[in-house]
Amino acid sequence: MASFATTMQIPVIKPQATFDHLLVFITLSLILLGAVMITSASMEVAYGRLGNPFFYAARQFLYVAIGLIFLCCTLMVPINVWERTGVVQLAVTFGLLALVLIIGREINGSVRWINLGVVNLQASEVAKLCLILYLAGYLVRRSEEVRNHWRGFMKPMLVIALAVLLLLLEPDFGAVVVLLSAAMGMMFLAGVKLYQFLMLILACGAAVAGLAVSQPYRLQRLVTYIDPWEHQFDSGYQLTQSLIAFGRGEWFGTGLGNSIQKIFYLPEAHTDFVFAVAAEELGVIGAGIIILLLVTLCVRALVIGYRAEKQQQFFGGYAAYGIGLLFGMQTLINIGVNTGLLPTKGLTLPMLSYGGSSLVISCVSIGLLLRIDYERRQRESQGGRQHA
Repeated sequence: MASFATTMQIPVIKPQATFDHLLVFITLSLILLGAVMITSASMEVAYGRLGNPFFYAARQFLYVAIGLIFLCCTLMVPINVWERTGVVQLAVTFGLLALVLIIGREINGSVRWINLGVVNLQASEVAKLCLILYLAGYLVRRSEEVRNHWRGFMKPMLVIALAVLLLLLEPDFGAVVVLLSAAMGMMFLAGVKLYQFLMLILACGAAVAGLAVSQPYRLQRLVTYIDPWEHQFDSGYQLTQSLIAFGRGEWFGTGLGNSIQKIFYLPEAHTDFVFAVAAEELGVIGAGIIILLLVTLCVRALVIGYRAEKQQQFFGGYAAYGIGLLFGMQTLINIGVNTGLLPTKGLTLPMLSYGGSSLVISCVSIGLLLRIDYERRQRESQGGRQHA
């Protein structure tokens, strides 16, 4: 009887480690939507400026191909390699932020791009991700010090402060807000005491407010933001044209390619304000789907971080938190600017706005998330087989 019971035992088969299919679906959906909307939003501008209506669209598809290659390459790199190279990441961060101030290319009054010949590299995009990875490693190495002592809390903030200073010299105020928000969120999720976190929020809030009113153009943006229609032919022109695009879209949109605002009314229609064109052509329904995809992406990144942390993979967990917060803050600010909820800032919408640096770094970030989740699933699967 015992032997019969033994032969009748059903083996427990654990699924092998695989990738997060939902994250892959969201990423590909956003990239495809971005390519379509950039094509639609840029045709008139490209024809007017360069005589080729598909100039920006062709470049964006090239960026998509490069970004997907980088995603696959990132997916093949073990997470512990990123954890061990924190010093390199820090050197890349400050090297690029310093280099852009020396040889950077000025566009619209800001020196944010390094001319690489064929493309322009936006230094702040690389710097944000590198700093997040460095901070994740620091939070692992100094976890007890961060949780229990002020010095552990202040050391990484001094590093962040130096990066913020270099970003302000460009100037890139939007990147400063995104970086500070992600860094503070990571430290809070890593176990920083609440009173320390609240004091940091107050200090950063005061600093951001001071920076916002320290320059005339920033102060003008705040004044315009309060009542854009009063300045609709001056500093409020871009925002009012964006709001008109939302109004024209109504529920179901004017139809893909039928936007009026993109025809030289709305500046930067294929970059910072591509969401407004999407709302005009796809309506509330289409804009809502885009928001749902972006929110799901951010939540998925935080879930990946939480699960990795539960498996004692702390570096992967903190890095995923940071990536999720970067995506979340950039999405919040861009859509807030497009809808008039926030003052105008030059920030792209992740994977939807035109731009090689933003898209490639977003793809690298997704590759990191997929690798973190893959290693977590692999470890979980191995643990299950050993238990069985």
